[in-house]
Amino acid sequence: MEQLRDHGRTVNELRAVKINNHYLMHPAGSVLIEMGNTKVICTATVEEKTAKHLKGTGQGWVSAEYSMLPGSTQTRKQRDSSKGKIDGRSQEIQRLIGRSLRSVVDMEKLGERTIWLDCDVIQADGGTRTASITGAFIAMVEAMKTLKEQGALEEIPVRSMVSAVSVGIIDGKVMLDLCYSEDSRAQVDMNVVMTDQGEFIEVQGTGEEAPFTAVQLQELIAAATKGCSDLHQVQKEVLGEINL
Repeated sequence: MEQLRDHGRTVNELRAVKINNHYLMHPAGSVLIEMGNTKVICTATVEEKTAKHLKGTGQGWVSAEYSMLPGSTQTRKQRDSSKGKIDGRSQEIQRLIGRSLRSVVDMEKLGERTIWLDCDVIQADGGTRTASITGAFIAMVEAMKTLKEQGALEEIPVRSMVSAVSVGIIDGKVMLDLCYSEDSRAQVDMNVVMTDQGEFIEVQGTGEEAPFTAVQLQELIAAATKGCSDLHQVQKEVLGEINL
């Protein structure tokens, strides 16, 4: 019999996914994404100027910022603003979000403007970076849809969908979409970012307690591929009639 986890999940099953689109009034795109008990607000804001290094090239840019609110974890997390700098983990994650979404955007068709993606974790229970990428993609597309409706874009300049999921090895078993209690005791921990064309954007994998084999790596990738495919289906349902 297959091992059961939190909420009766099997080892190859995502947590319950909920995406509330158009979550906030002001941003061009906004979602509240829930992966189990992890909750992230992802917003997309359009700025009518591109990054400094692209000025005059006709190309746009996509940039991301990530933070965890003080009450998102069991013990209060100090705000970056009170420390006067972004901590290393947040910096790593926001760079991951930015490059993951830039990889599928046609910057020339976007034009000389920037789409800012802000991902704010309001409740953390593992997988905050992967939930941020999955939710931010929807917010970004919604912002582009708004630009198209305003006549600023002829088409939505996205080549494919993007989602991300965590996988790991716990007690010798490959498991999909780890919550915090699972992640904290995983022998191997991995985050995978994929397109809906089955292409990989990023694979971050670490043997936390022990090395892993090529066979285990293949099993991890297979589980992540299945998880990302399931998330792409949810994204398509949320986005509805938008043609990419």
